[in-house]
Amino acid sequence: MAFEPPQRLVRALGETAPGDGWLEKLPEVARQAVALRESTVERVQVPGGRSSLVVLIRRSDGTPAVLKLAPPRFRPEAERAALAHWGGLGAVQLLDEPVTEGVLLLERLHPDVSVRSLPEAKALLEAAGTLRRLWVEPPGDQVFETVAERTGRQAEAMASSTDADVAGLVEAALAAREELLVEAPEQRLLHGTFRQSKVLAGERSPWLAVGPDPVVGECAFDLARLVRDRVEDLIAQPSGAAITRRRIKRLAESLDVDQERLRGWTLFRAVESGVRARRVGRLQDAELLLEFAGWL
Repeated sequence: MAFEPPQRLVRALGETAPGDGWLEKLPEVARQAVALRESTVERVQVPGGRSSLVVLIRRSDGTPAVLKLAPPRFRPEAERAALAHWGGLGAVQLLDEPVTEGVLLLERLHPDVSVRSLPEAKALLEAAGTLRRLWVEPPGDQVFETVAERTGRQAEAMASSTDADVAGLVEAALAAREELLVEAPEQRLLHGTFRQSKVLAGERSPWLAVGPDPVVGECAFDLARLVRDRVEDLIAQPSGAAITRRRIKRLAESLDVDQERLRGWTLFRAVESGVRARRVGRLQDAELLLEFAGWL
């Protein structure tokens, strides 16, 4: 079978890691991964994600599974470690396999059914409940990046932005980060990139999280990305700003997170994403994100 990477993945890697050669090697790496596990390929998941190739397979005993292949810059080994630590609690199960760098063998969920398919209020409730289960103590041999480290790199990139029209938002976001890092209330293993589309329907549990970019830090950081889910719908509504404020309050109360800390991390993460989108030419995404950030 030809392992043609989906165009969504090709475009995303072209923005973030042009010329690193990973895409060119991907078809052969995928063939070797399938052969090593004596698996049968069903199909490549399309449109797929922005950071990995997902292949639906059958193992030699007929069990459905997923092969996920990701380049080093997206930290697949950190994902492996986080999934192993969660052990299937709230997240997709990592299956036993010959360990191959950058290749994960995962339990098959329903790849076309995410919690985003539910009505908005129900989707937020189910997503938040799933996220709560992931917030556990990090392993003793902590191998994960911290929130301070990750946002430090992001803050440096934001501070170098020369766009005068977003300077005010960038300054506010950087100030919020500095204040939030003074005294974090807890240290938990976090999903890192959690949103509704990262929660898929499963068999052993109704909803399970996939695709973590794990990080260790306070829970409000993890919840912040969920606040802006369906941002395009929020922006389209005249009462979008009021809805956002109510969403922050509801999520903070339901997950026992400080409301102001959640607002601060939501601001930082929205501005960071908006500035990054502008930098790579995704101007429509940037406009939505920065308008959303302006409400905070």
